[in-house]
Amino acid sequence: MGILEKIAEIEKEISRTQKNKATEYHLGLLKAKLAKYRAQLLEPSKSAGAKGEGFDVMKSGDARVALIGFPSVGKSTFLSLMTSTASEAASYEFTTLTCIPGVIEYKGANIQLLDLPGIIEGAAQGKGRGRQVIAVARTADVVIMMLDATKGDVQRSLLEKELESVGIRLNRTKPNIYFKPKKGGGLSYNSTVPLTQCSEKLVQLILHEYKIFNAEVLFREDCTPDDFIDVIVGNRVYMPCLYVYNKVDQISIEEVDRLARRPHSVVISCGMKLNLDYLLERLWEYLALICLYTKKRGERPDFNDAIIMRRGASVEHVCHRIHRTLASQFKYALVWVSTCSDW
Repeated sequence: MGILEKIAEIEKEISRTQKNKATEYHLGLLKAKLAKYRAQLLEPSKSAGAKGEGFDVMKSGDARVALIGFPSVGKSTFLSLMTSTASEAASYEFTTLTCIPGVIEYKGANIQLLDLPGIIEGAAQGKGRGRQVIAVARTADVVIMMLDATKGDVQRSLLEKELESVGIRLNRTKPNIYFKPKKGGGLSYNSTVPLTQCSEKLVQLILHEYKIFNAEVLFREDCTPDDFIDVIVGNRVYMPCLYVYNKVDQISIEEVDRLARRPHSVVISCGMKLNLDYLLERLWEYLALICLYTKKRGERPDFNDAIIMRRGASVEHVCHRIHRTLASQFKYALVWVSTCSDW
């Protein structure tokens, strides 16, 4: 039995198992096996050929944004509107077959936007060059999930499932669990909060599935077995995602209002160029970028050339950004903050 068949078998077993106190250990074990097989599936084969043409794009600019979605949702049109890059757009599916980069210039920042080929159901298993598309998406700072507003919520749930299965966690933070394998001493298990979804026995079963018999585990929040498995695997990517509903000019105003009120969602129309400015504002928030302006003594700040940094950056980070030798010679800095939200 191949890995795909094993994954399908476990998924079927999970779907038909009732969730209650008596089955929580069985379900936890199944989920651990499922995560292990999915990790094996994503490992590159030893006999892998040449890399896919057009997918090896060098990271540049101040941030990287990956544009993913099903075929014919308007990704190429969006790239052409937001950047100076022309991406072929047509009414048929799979117009884009490679990764096409563009640059959004906004508030002095250069944001690299990647137009990726359309994802189809089963992309996590490699269908439609899905693995290459998802591999590029893992390197992004923010994911823009382009959705067709005329097709309801079907596309969103399918894409979330595909990304979830390859270890991309959207709009979630890393579980606050301390985990450290040891060479001996057995399992040291503790928690600082009451746990309602995990127990010591379940943690031990999951660890045994990964051939781990000696470890320190400390739960600092009430996490699920899935969260604990993510911590063990260690290759999960937690990134912000904007759900962008395109073609809102083709649906009713009530439906537009419903979609716009959903968390992390923006409604636009590439055909009529509606709401694109607001999308850029939201994208700037999700990238958590700030503009820094230098000022010479006795002169006004230079607002023409900004230094773009991530929110939370220190003065040392800024020094390294200007020149790698500046930090060692640095003595002090005077900093003015326009709004508290910038830091």
